[in-house]
Formats: sequence, C-alpha cells, structure tokens
Amino acid sequence: MSITANRIKELRKQKKLTQSELAKKINASRMAIANYETDRNNPSYAMLSLIADALDTTVEYLQGKTGNALKTPAVDDNGDEPPLTEGQKQIAYFIDPSATPEEIEQIKKLVEIAKLSKRRL
Repeated sequence: MSITANRIKELRKQKKLTQSELAKKINASRMAIANYETDRNNPSYAMLSLIADALDTTVEYLQGKTGNALKTPAVDDNGDEPPLTEGQKQIAYFIDPSATPEEIEQIKKLVEIAKLSKRRL
C-alpha cells in the first residue's frame, strides 16, 4: 500500500473515526474512504486537503513528504525544542510508556491546546 493510504487509515484510527464518520466530515462516501485506504483510488489534491483538515494534519504528511503529522512546527522559531515539563512527561508515560518522540510531540501539542482552552473559560 502507498504511504498516503497507510497514513489516512492510521490517522483515522488514531482519531477513533470510522470510515463513515470521516466520509461525513468531508462530504464523501464511505466507499471513497475505503478505496483511498486500500489504494484502489488516489484522492485528488482537493480531496486530500479535505482529509488532512478532517484528520488535523497536513497534505504533505499524508503524501509522505514529511514525518511530522502536526499542522504546526514541533520546534520553536529559534530551532531549539523546549524541554518537557514534568507534567508533560507524566502524561506521555501514562498514555503509553513506549511513546515515540513523534507521539510525545503530539501529546505536548495537545497539552498546550488544553492550556489555551482552559484560559478562555
């Protein structure tokens, strides 16, 4: 299978979406999603863009042009990655003790989003 097919399926499952739920989000059929995930059909760039938005990633990630699934860069503007706080380490370990650096980056982003959401309440 192609990288695109694998990544669509992988991210859909990570987001705990069924093929039907993803299809509904992008106004497509479940069969279209199934065909993309099994490499029977290739999505157009426009469709890939809709899928990327629905899965909160980038077209470049889905196409295999980057290994970073996050929409925003995982490092600061100066190129230095901030160290994990103790709380972030505990959350990452609690979720999965064998978390990869990419997964830890995703968890860090989720923690930051949660912090921002809390401030708005």
